[in-house]
Amino acid sequence: MTPLDELPTPALLVDRARMEANLAAMSAAIGAAGVALRPHFKTSKCLAVARRQLAHGAIGFTCATPAEVELLQDEGVDDVLWAHQPVGPAKVAFAVRALGRGGLTIALDSLEAAGPLAEAAASAGVTVPFVLEVDTGLHRAGVDPDRAVATAAALTALPALELRGVLTHEGHLAAHGSDRAGLEAAGDMAGRTLVQVAEALRADGHACPLVSVGSTPGATSAPFAAGVTEARPGTYVYFDANQVGLGSARIEQCAQTVLARVTSAQRPGTVIIDAGIKAMSSDTIATAGILGIVCDPESGRPLDGVEFTAGNEEHGYLTGPGTSGLRVGDLLRIVPNHACGTTNMWSTLHFVEGTRAVERHPIEARY
Repeated sequence: MTPLDELPTPALLVDRARMEANLAAMSAAIGAAGVALRPHFKTSKCLAVARRQLAHGAIGFTCATPAEVELLQDEGVDDVLWAHQPVGPAKVAFAVRALGRGGLTIALDSLEAAGPLAEAAASAGVTVPFVLEVDTGLHRAGVDPDRAVATAAALTALPALELRGVLTHEGHLAAHGSDRAGLEAAGDMAGRTLVQVAEALRADGHACPLVSVGSTPGATSAPFAAGVTEARPGTYVYFDANQVGLGSARIEQCAQTVLARVTSAQRPGTVIIDAGIKAMSSDTIATAGILGIVCDPESGRPLDGVEFTAGNEEHGYLTGPGTSGLRVGDLLRIVPNHACGTTNMWSTLHFVEGTRAVERHPIEARY
């Protein structure tokens, strides 16, 4: 075990007790909804964390990248949903290989994306179980609900494709900010819209056993729509400043922090730390509006009057009246604005208990 004061900074930390509490709470909540839990692996990209999620009842994982799919298949996870369409020769070839290993379902939303995959899979003699991605308000990927039946008919007419169900990501809930009631209502609507699409597909003769919603902000609403069969939250494993701002978590639940030190205090009202944007997420969609919440290294409580307002590559700028109490060498812990983006900046993480690092684990499948 290593005292945090002895770790080189910056360092990525995960409070193991907080993480375990988050895993247990989400498992219980999704269980109460009567649906399956399929977490998104991109939040941790760490097999040690994934094993704990499986121990807490996850049926498998959601992935965004080929590297994530491969890592989990190598680990022996036999139920993986690739929720990012495999477009281009390299991804199509990878998808066919991964499908040949079994246990993989792929999200699709158009003939243009599905055609090359169907052709390659048919040539290789493999079947492509797929879910139709539906846009329930985010306006990113996904077919409009009123075009779902026609799109499903076109896709299932292609060789080797087998419809398993429908999927949505209700990421648009973040636009409600601190309006939790509005967020909950939008999450319920996303779940009900997806169920209606599934019912329309069944009426048109398609089997549609999987009705999959997915987000941490929506985990208290969308999975509870009658007819939803699975939920795919990701950030809940750690939570972050964004989720605190959305009312999805309290700061005391945030398990991921970046350990940093004050390195310069030359100007009143500002100090510099050794964690910049290469140690944090600079995700501009985060509702937090900051790079992270600055906390005391021992208690984990936010420091009054200190904000992490900007960063260069290796420098973070803390501003506000509370910076007058900070000195060069002081240790701080920062709750990132976005846990998933922060994870992808690191190669390793430290599990911590209290103020000691107790285990070190690799973060893999990074870009």
